[in-house]
Parts: sequence; structure tokens; C-alpha cells
Amino acid sequence: MAEILALVEARLRSALGEPDARADVTFLGTDRIEVLRFLDGDVVRYATLGMSAQPMADPTSPLADPVKGPRAELVLSVRAGLADTDQVLRPLAVLAASPQVEGLIVAPGASLDLGDPLWPGAPFTSVLVAESGGLVEDLELDEPMDPVRFLPLLPMTRNEAAWKRVRGAQELQERWLTHGTDLRDPLRTSVPLD
Repeated sequence: MAEILALVEARLRSALGEPDARADVTFLGTDRIEVLRFLDGDVVRYATLGMSAQPMADPTSPLADPVKGPRAELVLSVRAGLADTDQVLRPLAVLAASPQVEGLIVAPGASLDLGDPLWPGAPFTSVLVAESGGLVEDLELDEPMDPVRFLPLLPMTRNEAAWKRVRGAQELQERWLTHGTDLRDPLRTSVPLD
């Protein structure tokens, strides 16, 4: 586990630079989850470290495979200085612990809902999990382990999350693209959904 996390942290550092801050959260009955903060000009990126220590298990399976199964870490990018986004550390750790706590498999296209704002005053209570491979390349591990995928999180307003449940992730992403939505804006309003 420690070896995998060392490789994951090295991949994050090679892609995003040196973290300028880190925090860790431990929930009862789970492994520790760290959240690293990286500054990149006017963008701040938060990346989890610890979610990939164990593979995510199918909740319907009677036994969890300790080696095989999808592994991931979460990455959130927002514009710096517009909101108190550093308060997202605990909510991000909650999302990263959800495979251990709730038996979820976090994959692209999924919605993760906190029920509370991602940070104080945020118009977002949930996120859309996007495809990996863009900002941070997947990390291949020795067989038979699956690679670690670094999944970007796209904050959604309540209306966007409800619309996504009906229309799907692809249509919501197309709507964002059509309207030129700045998904890094921590104060943005909902995209027009009519």
C-alpha cells in the first residue's frame, strides 16, 4: 500500500509540481486520505492521495479482491482567490473514502453528491466524475493490478445534477461546452438547461 501511494504521489508531483500544502483526514474504519494542494498560476488544484491504496470493490461481490479492481484518485481544479476553496479538503476526503465506506466504484460519468456545499457559499453540492488521462496520466502498476486513474471532478449545481440524472453526463458536458462554461469558476451559476 505505501509503495503504491509513493508512486501515486510521485506521479502527481511530476504532473502538477510540488504541493504547497497537504492535509489528512481519517474516518472511522478507513485508511487515511490526504489532500494535496498545488498552485498553478491562477488555478489551484486539489488531489487526493490514499483512495488508490486499495482497489475499489463491486458492492455486490461477496469477497473483495485485495489486488485486482479499479484504483483512482480525485483531482479538483478551481480558480484561486475567488472563494474559500481550501475548505474543500474534508469534502474531497469524504468523496475519496466513499469506495471504502459505501462500497462505491467511482468511474467517469458518475455523480458524487455531498448534500452540502463543497466549500462555504459554494453553489455546488455534487461533482461529475470526468475521464482520466488529461491533466495527470494514468499510473500503470505491476500485473495483475489495475492502473491508478486520476479522475477530474467537475462541480455541479443542484439543477445541473438533477438534469444530469435525467439526460446523462454526456449531454451535460455538451451543454457546458456549448455555453462556454468555465468549470473552474468557483462562483459560476448553473448553465442554461431549457
